[in-house]
Amino acid sequence: MPGGGDDWVNHPLGAVHRIFAQNSADWEKKVVEFFWEKLKETTAANWVPSLNDVPLHYLKPNSLVKFRCMVQDMFDPEFYMGSYETLELNAKSKILHFGKYKDVAECGPQQEIALDSPKYVTRERQTFYCIPVPGESEWVKEVYASACQARGNPSTSYTPSRHKRSYEEDEDMEMHPPKLKEQCADGCSTSLGCGDAKRLEKEPPAGQQNLSNCTTSIDLNFPLPGEKGPACLVKIYEDWDSFKVNDMLEVYGVLSVDPALGVMNEESSKGGLSILDPTECMDTMEEQRVHSPPPSLVPRLHAIVTRKLQHVNPLLPLTLNDKENQDLITNILPELSTVRAELLGFLTHVLLGDSLAAEYLLLHFISTVYSRRDILPLGKFTVNLSGCPRNNGYTKQLHKTIQQLVPSSYCLPMTLHNMNTLRFIPHKDYTANRLVTGVLQLASNTSLMLDETLLDQGQLDSTGVRNVTALGNLITWQKVDYDFNYHRMEFPCNINVLITSEGRSLLPSDCQVHLQAQMVPANVEQYMTNLLMAVLPSMLRKFRMYLSLLRLMDYSISDEVTKAVEEDFVEMRKSDPQSITAEDLHQLLVVARLISLSAGHRTLSRERWQQAKQLEVLRRSRIQHKTHVNGNEP
Repeated sequence: MPGGGDDWVNHPLGAVHRIFAQNSADWEKKVVEFFWEKLKETTAANWVPSLNDVPLHYLKPNSLVKFRCMVQDMFDPEFYMGSYETLELNAKSKILHFGKYKDVAECGPQQEIALDSPKYVTRERQTFYCIPVPGESEWVKEVYASACQARGNPSTSYTPSRHKRSYEEDEDMEMHPPKLKEQCADGCSTSLGCGDAKRLEKEPPAGQQNLSNCTTSIDLNFPLPGEKGPACLVKIYEDWDSFKVNDMLEVYGVLSVDPALGVMNEESSKGGLSILDPTECMDTMEEQRVHSPPPSLVPRLHAIVTRKLQHVNPLLPLTLNDKENQDLITNILPELSTVRAELLGFLTHVLLGDSLAAEYLLLHFISTVYSRRDILPLGKFTVNLSGCPRNNGYTKQLHKTIQQLVPSSYCLPMTLHNMNTLRFIPHKDYTANRLVTGVLQLASNTSLMLDETLLDQGQLDSTGVRNVTALGNLITWQKVDYDFNYHRMEFPCNINVLITSEGRSLLPSDCQVHLQAQMVPANVEQYMTNLLMAVLPSMLRKFRMYLSLLRLMDYSISDEVTKAVEEDFVEMRKSDPQSITAEDLHQLLVVARLISLSAGHRTLSRERWQQAKQLEVLRRSRIQHKTHVNGNEP
């Protein structure tokens, strides 16, 4: 456990100060290296408290915390003081400080910041608005929380150790440069948080400048209804161009919840000039509220170490690239066939005894967009599970079971009310200068279940039509067109879409599988609950590892097998030109890839190619026997 004089968790700024005091030109690089090395130590990361698990009032201000999150929005870059000197008014001596990883400058009641000092350096940082990963499963939260050794201590208030000067004592305030007025919670002030002039899409379209829609409430901007958890303003200092909206991150940084940050909006709203106001260059009151919310509600996290996450499954290593983790995967591979058989049996029971549907559902779970060829996403495998019971709550229980298997998921009931009222597509709010979220703003590899069995008769309005179009684009192209009012911007995504319906879905899909229930339980909820209880915890753990791991595995086809597949395709076309098209070949290759990976094989063999063909024949023959299916190719 961290402790003693080298307590880098409870007092990270002390460690930063020691490195800064060495007067090294590359002190910032050494700070990042120091914390990277500390976090590599065995179980060290478990001693860093998490914003996901520990209530904010239990966390010590200015301590090191971590946050598992998704980037929901990116604000404009802001200036801060990289280094500065404070002048003792009595002794006329100067003290050098660093401003990195801080929101407020160190400046006592008898001090002022020497703005004319040659050591006064202005730097730039980026602010990300981050939220918990949308739809994250409860088992994921529980496993992460149980691994964390740091629980924090109750604290209902924060009293800064430095003395704060009153507003009246800062008569020299107006002499500070207007764009670089430093937030100095201790009385002396120059701006640590004023936005730069680089404002992407800043100017609103005509007619959008009316401020009458400003509200006093703070919307945490979560994409999914009913989501809970902390939102956080993450300050990024290095390589922010490598991150994108919707990326999943793990951030280790300095927690900043100074109440001084919450005073700004109140002072601004009263019309008075506040020495603590970082929002001076923001155009509207709404923008100020959104970009500088109370830190007790939306804390600030000054990132020291930031890692982009491939997944959020706590049972797997964060990355599979290094040798140690590759060895771990190699040891797991021989067991995959056994786990596959057990999972297939479990899914067969979940799908009411239908083993063919269970096979396709398993393949769907491990599918992922592994590449893009021009605009075509390769690897996606949207399944339409038709023939689902409509009125017995089966689809709801099906999703609850899916939640027990995958790290993140969401079930969207496609009721007429939801389709006509929910906001699916994120859009730009120019008044608040932020991206207002929508249901389809999801992290990579989220499982999205569209429950079409709940779609009742009625008329879709213009919102409903746009939402249906958005779902179609998501399924077909794996992209969501965010609305910037006068234009659309494409955001590629990687969402596993499962459509449940009675007949064939109104939405496009890669594969329709008609459910043939071998039994209908009297109490579906009790039936599903009993199924889960019958699975040993150790096997359930293997199911969860299996489904996440196979999405991350590499796959290839040898030249020999490629040639054999091409020859087979030519022969099938010769015997019946209408029986198979180029699109069918692509579908077969996707199914063959998923069958191979599901058995732990990273290459395609002739045997698994034949297995894919047989599986598709069974699926198509079942569809052709359903009189309610239209004549289009499933």
